[in-house]
Amino acid sequence: MMNWLTVKRITILLLFSGLVLSCKSEEFDLPSKEEVKTVIIKVNDNWQKQHPEHGRAFWDNAAYHTGNIAAYEITGIDRYLDYSEAWAVKNDWKGATSDDKAAWKYHYGETNDHVLFGDWQICFQTYIDLFNLTEPKDSSKIARAREVMEYEMSTDRNDYWWWADGLYMVMPVMTKLYNVTGNEQYLDKLYEYFKYAQSIMYDDETGLFYRDAKYVYPRHKSLNGKKDFWARGDGWVFAGLAKIIQDMPDAYVHKTEFIKIYKRMAATLIAAQQPEGYWTRSILDSEHAPGPETSGTAFYTFALFWGMNHGILSDDDYLPAALNAWKYLTTTAIDENGRVGYVQPIGERAIPGQIVNENSTSNFGVGAVLLAASEVYRFVNNK
Repeated sequence: MMNWLTVKRITILLLFSGLVLSCKSEEFDLPSKEEVKTVIIKVNDNWQKQHPEHGRAFWDNAAYHTGNIAAYEITGIDRYLDYSEAWAVKNDWKGATSDDKAAWKYHYGETNDHVLFGDWQICFQTYIDLFNLTEPKDSSKIARAREVMEYEMSTDRNDYWWWADGLYMVMPVMTKLYNVTGNEQYLDKLYEYFKYAQSIMYDDETGLFYRDAKYVYPRHKSLNGKKDFWARGDGWVFAGLAKIIQDMPDAYVHKTEFIKIYKRMAATLIAAQQPEGYWTRSILDSEHAPGPETSGTAFYTFALFWGMNHGILSDDDYLPAALNAWKYLTTTAIDENGRVGYVQPIGERAIPGQIVNENSTSNFGVGAVLLAASEVYRFVNNK
């Protein structure tokens, strides 16, 4: 039986795609729910105090708000909900704002006609959450989300998710809208779009996802000639899978397939974890861009605890790695004031020589930490 006061981590000697981990034994304490809630409040209050003005509904801000909603669900602090509501109102409950459907685009772009681009659609996750969390229900909050996604599903294209980040940005939008509307097309198209993404980015050997097709091995290699999987990219995918599996009905025909992919990722990821609890920016080549990185690590922490909370991952196999990641977040990444550091700046790959340190912070990194802490809280609250 596992001692719930202290968990011992045994790191196994593993040879996997050139990755070797040495045997090591460490002990990690399970935090109390009060300790975890304190972390959530400290981190979120710090961010909101420093950012009283609301920005656009693009992916980086929207990723923060997915974490802010999670923080609200744990703490019940109304000002967190109000903060996301004010952001949504400022953006008129839209992402990209063009109403000319003939001009709508979905390849990369930050202009208002890139309505079908996933970076402008992640905001819908929070809008749907706000619709569900506030009474009376106001359908205007999700009207634009439904308009955009239902138009997208009416097209004959299936290549909307051509980069790993998009799987976190949009997959949960589709499961959330399925649960609001009961329209099974959301699940059917999610699967169709995911299979396209998998066909161009998935690596069968490791179970990980390349950031996009141009990074597939051997066309692209890490510094030491290995497969180069970007930590935050796989963090987007791993966290996105957790979110949609949670929202899928048990009878959904493809749910077991998504669970299998999620579990395969989990096994590979814990083998690649650094002894200090973080994952390096190039997951399987720790020398490519060495040192701590928080955004990928926080997404993995969230999804690992989520898996244990839902009985998909075993505590015996995954809790040591998850607690080691939580230890990194709380002792290295988050400072005494609640500032989140060691977040790789906006980009799409692990960059050798790029400086990432205690002063490297971001909205999306804070959101990932809030997601992780909220799932840790659920775990300890159930013990």
